[in-house]
Amino acid sequence: MKLLSLSLVLASLLMARPAFAATLVVGSDISHPPLESFSGQKMVGFDIDLVQAIGAKMNVPVKIENHPFGDLIPGVQSGRFSLAIAGIFDTRKREQSVDMVDYLYAGSGLLVLKGNPKHIFSLDSLCGMTVDLEAGTLQETEARQQSADCQAQHLGEVHILALGTDTASLAAFTSGKSDAHIADFPVVSYLARTLDGGTKYQVGGPPFKVVLYGIVVSKKNTALRDAVQKALRELVADGTYDKLLTKWGLTQSALRTVPVNAGTLFQH
Repeated sequence: MKLLSLSLVLASLLMARPAFAATLVVGSDISHPPLESFSGQKMVGFDIDLVQAIGAKMNVPVKIENHPFGDLIPGVQSGRFSLAIAGIFDTRKREQSVDMVDYLYAGSGLLVLKGNPKHIFSLDSLCGMTVDLEAGTLQETEARQQSADCQAQHLGEVHILALGTDTASLAAFTSGKSDAHIADFPVVSYLARTLDGGTKYQVGGPPFKVVLYGIVVSKKNTALRDAVQKALRELVADGTYDKLLTKWGLTQSALRTVPVNAGTLFQH
């Protein structure tokens, strides 16, 4: 009877244990410093450090794969990736197809020339101008809506250079092909501080369309979602989260709670 009882206990424990893959395969778009970028062949950045720390808390190894931004959410849905992280905005539309474990305040921003000679401070100041951005992002949706609004007011459309990565779109801006580079506000702030020693570019105006970043998890895997949320809460509690924010200059974007699918609260 004792052996039988022990067997039943072990069986119940195994059944209760979340069924995670042996390795967390994480999809990312490595083109958004300070969130993720390459240093030589090495992936570095806040998101990279954070997802590795989450894996360590879960006692599961992490493998990060670099893919185009547009492949990340479909990759989680199909099971190709366990998770996706790449400064992905938690939006109402995305919450319909995947779950988002939120971890950072964000929003969009504008990178312009130092001194802001064209007086670009917001989306509605872009009528008749050319902007660059990464294709498939929320910024593209916002820029195209602004272009339509400009035309509705009989002003010039916004000419949009939508390129495959944020790195490619930034190159268009720095080579003079656009008037403003649109990207996530933490990325734009970092670029203004670091490109050419911080002497050539600046942020044009405050962040707009403020929303949260989320780690993407399949709606079919609530056990993994809950484990990621728990691990991230532990990282906030033990100070690791703050250390990573400080390391990557993102303390102004700190999110003290770890909600799931809270992006809807920021959309009106």
